[in-house]
Amino acid sequence: MAGPTVSKSKTKHKVLSSLSIYKTVEDSHEYMIQGFSLAKGIGVGKLMTSRTFRVGGHDWVIQFYPGGKSKDSKEYVSLYLKIVSPGEVRATWELKLMDQSEKGKYGAHKISSRVRTFNTATVDRTWGYKQYMKRSELETSSYLKDDCLCIHCTIRTVQTRDETVQTHAEDGKPYVVLVPPSDMSQNLKGLLESGIGSDITFHVGSESFRAHKSILAARSPVFRAQFFGLVGNPDMETVVIKEFEPFAFKAMLLYLYSDELLEPREISDSDSLCSSTTLMQHLLDAADRYDLARLKLMCEAKLCEEITADTVAKTLALAEQYQCLQLKTFCLNFAAKP
Repeated sequence: MAGPTVSKSKTKHKVLSSLSIYKTVEDSHEYMIQGFSLAKGIGVGKLMTSRTFRVGGHDWVIQFYPGGKSKDSKEYVSLYLKIVSPGEVRATWELKLMDQSEKGKYGAHKISSRVRTFNTATVDRTWGYKQYMKRSELETSSYLKDDCLCIHCTIRTVQTRDETVQTHAEDGKPYVVLVPPSDMSQNLKGLLESGIGSDITFHVGSESFRAHKSILAARSPVFRAQFFGLVGNPDMETVVIKEFEPFAFKAMLLYLYSDELLEPREISDSDSLCSSTTLMQHLLDAADRYDLARLKLMCEAKLCEEITADTVAKTLALAEQYQCLQLKTFCLNFAAKP
């Protein structure tokens, strides 16, 4: 007797699976110390701090203890990396000294191959080396020249994202379609920089900026009322602004298109005119005037980080003027310190 027959046909079905993607974002910062012989006498546990720099979407500083961080490291210099922006990030880093006998060469020194977690909400906000290098060895090395020391820091932050991936299986052979991350903010930023499709021009001081009314209106209720409100003028083509410096208005426009707070070097070629603190002070005014609540808080946070004895008075006045209660409290506490 003949047995049953089984017919084979091609099948095609969809399979949903999850995917975790890990990658690193790398960038470097150089911290120059002039007058090292004077700095080393500040004492044990006294530190010097670099300016804030940004890597992987987080703000960092380099901490240098010329007299050692504690008594058991008083014969050494101590070197640390600290995260200063709120949040948690995993990273590896390198802290190297420039060999100044050959320009551009760095001495191979402390390198963290193990991924560490930096978290501003815990004690793990700082990682580094208590006994980075013996001070007597440093003072006779080629890392120190003309009483100047250059510290080179490279950070590699670990970033991850989870995705749901749809696979198609046919004859037991799956294939996967990977969806890249969103690049919308980069596209909008490119649209602003190219001026394609712009329908409004702002004249600020000696500079002009082209923009798009619809994007500005979507981001700021003040612009929305100006262009499309009951007394607004949707047909206007130019606006003259006398209240702001050009670099501050440019920084605000870039924020409106990218939702990012850019570094001063990305805004202006003149470091003396556009320091980080100066930029934040002007942006605070712009954020208040155009009702940008998130930008206002970002400026507050940045000004708190960068406050000094030279800037506290002006920053306090701005905090009072724009009703920034957190910034005002920070300024008063800073001024009350010995």
